[in-house]
Amino acid sequence: MSKQRLDKLLAAQGRWSRREVRDLTDRGLVTLNGAPCRRADTKVDADADTVAVGGQEVPLREHVYIMLHKPAGVVSATRDDSRPTVVDLVPPELGRRGLFPAGRLDKDTTGFVLLTDDGELAHRILSPRRHIPKTYQVTVDKPLDAGLADAFAGGLVLDGGDRCLPAELAPKGEREAEVILRQGMYHQIKRMFAACGYEVTALHRTAMGGVPLDPALAPGQWRELTPDEVAALESPLGFDKK
Repeated sequence: MSKQRLDKLLAAQGRWSRREVRDLTDRGLVTLNGAPCRRADTKVDADADTVAVGGQEVPLREHVYIMLHKPAGVVSATRDDSRPTVVDLVPPELGRRGLFPAGRLDKDTTGFVLLTDDGELAHRILSPRRHIPKTYQVTVDKPLDAGLADAFAGGLVLDGGDRCLPAELAPKGEREAEVILRQGMYHQIKRMFAACGYEVTALHRTAMGGVPLDPALAPGQWRELTPDEVAALESPLGFDKK
């Protein structure tokens, strides 16, 4: 990681503003590798240097990547005047980092939402040119027809004339299926099933790229991604596993 200003890096952890960091350094409360650091513009390597505030070491992270199990009724937004958001489900100190959802789920859709402050990674994940696979469990209102998988694989034409890229559908029960998409049109899965005469009654995202939703996370719970999971999101190979 390249070196960054101390005040910028500490402020990015979500606990202080840059002005507060400058005040802390002026008061001699910040140490860098064990020695007092009185310049807020000192360049710091988050991978190699150790920073403490008031004698307590501060883990330095350039970006945060959170796997959230989104419950129904929560909106995929950073702010909403009337409804809880996915950012409301993480601690305030993380929310202050400027987290946002990398890709949205409908209010009634549940499952894997990635929260991050890494705009570059989010752009790569959401870029239509990359065709990142996203995996869903779908429940519909009537038994699945035997020809539905072929219809999805051929690329459906939706209401309004939009044509989908080929998608994978694997039946998992009489009215349940796993669907893998490689694009992100508005309400795409619901519209795809509607084009075939079905109504989606439940929708749950189980994976993004090569990273599955942790089964240990109950609705509303979250955890940070492991370094290997972040690498899988960043790697084209990770996205092509499915």
